[in-house]
Amino acid sequence: MKNNILNLFSNKCPNCSKGTIFKNGLLNLGFGFPQMHKNCPNCNFKFEKEPGFFFGAMFVNYALGCAEALIIYFIATPFFDKTFDLRIFPIIGVTILTLSIFNIKLSRLIWIYIFKNYSK
Repeated sequence: MKNNILNLFSNKCPNCSKGTIFKNGLLNLGFGFPQMHKNCPNCNFKFEKEPGFFFGAMFVNYALGCAEALIIYFIATPFFDKTFDLRIFPIIGVTILTLSIFNIKLSRLIWIYIFKNYSK
């Protein structure tokens, strides 16, 4: 379990733990949609099992965004006088936009690791 989490955050293949999934790594700050290998460069493990496989990763991405929004809300709340201050929303929005590229990659990695033993 510990190795799976370390491999997930280091962008490693769930099958061999040596090849990479994303071409530019997990923490690349480039613009555009992240480039992903179709198969593992080391063991030829196929990452996209079927067309539309990563549709479920959108739900993981949504959950990550909600968790980040809640964390930022609870961190920022003590800095305001009111319990529910509308000035917290721009802080949450900027944080979610800043982490969006990271969330896209991380949600796909989590989705691949959930179904790593899936076979047709």
